[in-house]
Formats: sequence, C-alpha cells, structure tokens
Amino acid sequence: MSDRLFIFDTTLRDGEQVPGCQLNTVEKIQVAKALELLGVDVIEAGFPVSSPGDFNSVVEISKAVTWPTICALTRAVEKDIDVAAEALKFAKRGRIHTGIGTSDPHIKYKFNATREEIIERAVAATKYARRYVDDVEFYCEDAGRTENEYLARVVEAVIKAGATVVNIPDTTGYCLPDEYGAKIKYLMEHVDGIHKAVISTHCHNDLGMATANTVQGVLNGARQVEVTINGIGERAGNTSLEEVAMIFKSHKECGIATNIATNKIYSTSRMVSSLMNMPVQPNKAIVGRNAFAHSSGIHQDGVLKNAQTYEIINPKDVGIDDNAIVLTARSGRAALKHRLHVLGVELEQEKLNKVYEEFLKLADRKKDINDDDVLMLVGKDRTAMHRIKLEYLQVTSGVGVQSVASICLNLSGVKRYEAAAGNGPVDAGIKAVKKAICNSDMTIQEFLIQAISKGSDDTGKVHMQVEYKGAVYYGFSANTDIIAASVEAFVDAINKFIVE
Repeated sequence: MSDRLFIFDTTLRDGEQVPGCQLNTVEKIQVAKALELLGVDVIEAGFPVSSPGDFNSVVEISKAVTWPTICALTRAVEKDIDVAAEALKFAKRGRIHTGIGTSDPHIKYKFNATREEIIERAVAATKYARRYVDDVEFYCEDAGRTENEYLARVVEAVIKAGATVVNIPDTTGYCLPDEYGAKIKYLMEHVDGIHKAVISTHCHNDLGMATANTVQGVLNGARQVEVTINGIGERAGNTSLEEVAMIFKSHKECGIATNIATNKIYSTSRMVSSLMNMPVQPNKAIVGRNAFAHSSGIHQDGVLKNAQTYEIINPKDVGIDDNAIVLTARSGRAALKHRLHVLGVELEQEKLNKVYEEFLKLADRKKDINDDDVLMLVGKDRTAMHRIKLEYLQVTSGVGVQSVASICLNLSGVKRYEAAAGNGPVDAGIKAVKKAICNSDMTIQEFLIQAISKGSDDTGKVHMQVEYKGAVYYGFSANTDIIAASVEAFVDAINKFIVE
C-alpha cells in the first residue's frame, strides 16, 4: 500500500511574489479552479493582512473552490491571524499558516530575541490560531539553517500547542539533499508526538536543489510538499509541483502516491505561464518545450524503435497530446472551445465570441495556432480597461534609413498623434509614446523578446521592465509584429503608473 503524499500548492502566494507576475482576483480564481481539477490538496491563496487585494482573493477563492483546503499565511502576530480567519470564513476547509524564524540569524538579527522567547511566541501563535480553525500549520522559517536539536524543541512545542501540520522550510535554498533529508529524519526520531502532525517540506531553488531536497524530505518521513506550478517563486523559485508528482509516479518503488491528475499538468502549466506572463524555459523538466524533444540521431533512432529507450515518461501522462486538433483560420468556434476546455479555460458565449474574432485575425497572419497563442488571446481583454491604449502604429525603418514611428494613443478618450525618430524602430516607437503622454522620465531596465514556437510568422511575446520615479513596473504584450508588441508592452507598463 502506498503512503499518501499531500500536495500543498503555493503558486498563488509564494509563486505570485515574483516581480511582474501579480494576478487579479478573477485570474487567481481561474488558477485555483485549475489547481482543484489538477488534484491539489491544499491551495495557499494569499497573505490576507498584506493587502486588501490579497484579503479579497482569499475570500473569493474560498467561495469558488469546493474540496481543497484553502490556506492563508500569517506571521506569528495576533492581528495577522485575526485577518486570516476573517478571510477564510467562506472556506469549506480552512487552514491558518502561521510561523516565525527559528535560525540563529533570524532570532538575533530579525527578532532581537532569545531562543526561549521564540518558542513562547510560536506556541502563543499556534494556540491563538486554533481558536479560529482546527487545522493550523506552523512554519519554522529558515529551518534549513536551524540547529536540529533546537528545531526539534520548536516542532514539539507547536505540536503540543495544537499544530496539525509543521512546515520545515529551506528558506534560502542552502541545504544539501542528504542534509535536508537527515533533518527531517532527526525530527521524526526525536520529537515527542511527531505522528500527531504532518511534517511538510518547503524548499527553495537558490542552489538548484529544491526538488532533490523535497524528495529526500519525503523519503525520510515528510508527508506534505509545498510546491508551485513551473517551480515559480521568489529568487530562483520553489520546488516544482510537476517534478515531484512525476518523480513519485515514475518511481513506484518509493511507495508514495499523490492525488495529482497528471494528465492535467501541461495545461495547468501553460495557463499559469500565460496569466503570469512568465515564460517556461524550453529545457524545463516535464513541461518545457524540449522536455520530450530528441535531436540526437542515436536518440531519435531509439525512440522510433521503442519510446522507452529514451523516454521514461509518456508525454500523454502529463497531458501532451501529439494528436491534438490543429487550429487554423478554417477552425470553427467548436474547435476553439474544445481547445480552451482542454487547457482548463471555460468561457461564456459572449466572451468566446470575442476571443474567436481575435483568433480569426491572428489565424490570418499565422498558419497554425498553438496553445500559447490561444491562452494569449484569452488574456488580451486584460488591456481593455487601460486608460492609455495604442490605436495606431506605423514605422519606417531599414538599412541606411532613419527609423521613424508615427503613433496614435487614446488617452482616456482623447486621441493624440505623435511621431519620433529613434535608434531603430522600437526606440522610435517608445520615443513617440513618451512624446504623446508628455513624459520622458521613464527608463527601460529589461527588455525580453520570446517566440512562442517557430517560424517568421510566429507570435512574439515581449516582457518589459520600466523604471519610473524609483519604482519598477512590468509590461507585457504578444503580437505577430514584434515592433508592435514592444510598443504595446511599454504602454502596458505605463498604464500601471500614469494617471490621467
């Protein structure tokens, strides 16, 4: 019989802390529903006290999701816990996730406290949270760098205080796999009452070992893993949900089973990537574009003879279907609706009609439409409420010719026409936008262009980081015209700080 491993997804909390990847409440609900279909056991929906937006997201996700536990993060502070409890009032199954730093650097420099004082605060926070919910998870922040004997004392104390789950985060991604596994094993062997709670892993990828550390944690007794779709998260990211799920599905000898419907992994990955405007690296394990591609002649020969020679995972097991319907300009609404359904997106008829109109326009410019194109079309309505819109762009450029851009911006209903010369067509377009809004105090800090698939007719994604008055804002656009996509991304960024 397999041991049950609980999947705690923190895409909407830890994952969303990536700069430029913030979602609105509607988008968070869309992701939460996809996570529910995927089979995630716990959804960490946000940090309610941090902002009204996070509070509202926890409330609305609690209403929208049926069976997964909805978790809200707090510090070991009574006000945090009060606000989290209020946000969870509609959750069918609610969990408060509270905690405090336990490593010596945190105790000394962050809290200016003693080890005993930290234990007292940990116990008090756990007991306070239990007044609201029966399911309380306690995190020992920076447990990876916490001395094992002291960590065991903290874990034992919070379990006695009522914690049902105890999270052992490698907050800085510092641990080696053997070291992290040994830490979990030490707790399993030295904490009185350890079996009254579920021990959880939460590993970061700063040294590229998040998944390896998580697996070692599970093999040594942890029965919950805290993960994100595509491994997104602060700095180098978190443990990847899809990697952990497929490791234990592939290695049945480990005797570990999850509730993950693995055939929904790929579509969920694409949805999160699209909504958060965060590309998946081509060589990303499980969900990267090249994860099942074989270019070596020897590999190709082997795969053609028998896929098991070089493929340890059947692509269909993660939802990649080689026989998927190809969308073209001749495809109807039914084909588009079916593809959206496969990708986990359900649209009302009115919205579907609008997306279909945009789909036909794109299909006229591009031979085949892939999943990323479809998800890009669904997300285009996010710019509909922008105060500043690009209505017209014409660029003249070439070898030996000065690049000049002419634009028309709609500024809250007022149209402004401008032209500017620049060092290339994109620079000319950006300068024309600055002239139209009468503001040049903006600097592009990062400018990334990514092709969705292949070909000169491909849709290009542009990610742009713009600095304005010391703050950084993120813009995004996708278009078969890469110059237009670049100017649209710039306009998307300035909409986040320009107020008419």
